Amino acid sequence: MALLDLKDSIKFIIIEVEENGTAVLTLNRPKANALSTEMLGEIKTVFEAIAEDDTVKGVIVTAPGEKFFVAGADINGFLALDGMQGRAASKFAQSCFQAIEDLEKPVIAAVNGYALGGGNEIAMACDIRIASTKAIFGQPEVNLGIMPCFGGTQRLTRLVGAGIAKELMFTARNVTAEEAYRIGLVNKVVEPAELLDAAKEMMNVILTKSPLGVAACKVAANKGGDLSIADGLNLEADLNGLLFSTADKNEGVGAFIEKRAAKFTGK
Repeated sequence: MALLDLKDSIKFIIIEVEENGTAVLTLNRPKANALSTEMLGEIKTVFEAIAEDDTVKGVIVTAPGEKFFVAGADINGFLALDGMQGRAASKFAQSCFQAIEDLEKPVIAAVNGYALGGGNEIAMACDIRIASTKAIFGQPEVNLGIMPCFGGTQRLTRLVGAGIAKELMFTARNVTAEEAYRIGLVNKVVEPAELLDAAKEMMNVILTKSPLGVAACKVAANKGGDLSIADGLNLEADLNGLLFSTADKNEGVGAFIEKRAAKFTGK
């Protein structure tokens, strides 16, 4: 299914696709974009459609306004969940965010406000995070007697290191955009009015590169962290071997030698 075919059936995500193939997904569940089960399912559905839609080359995930990116999970139903149901809810949400990480296309989170709990977790599932100066990040789950369970314990540790990740999870304190940049949680901080343009500018640069090369880099970076260095190097070599058999490799190398801009086709 093409991504745009979903526009009329998706309630909580505004879908736009620009001429260069950038899909801009605006998370939109007023008032605070709290993640309900239905909204999580829509995220998974949309990213699965993007994986199959060759017209979409990259994705930007954002939210309206300047106050909330995603304030967290919708906790209203948590009291009714027992242990098995809580585990199932966690596994479902993890699968939704895994669809973002597994997408072999670049994904940028343009974080405009509070990104707490599941909001920080969805941002971390993206490849790159650009934050507004008004963005606030945190994992407050221990305040509720639970833990980050949409991937937060794993992705936060990989992004900022075990010591800082444990501090943020144990204390449940929020961090500003500036601190998030300092600890490596975000890649760039810009003024609120510049946020979406900054994300589009970075995506425009990425989309001038070989899509096969970018996809291979993403797979190697994501999968390599779970491997020994020897197995990670083998994965890197295997992926590079595949790239050397592509028309894009010939185009890129030929363009370099001929001192011209490469015209990649993803083949």
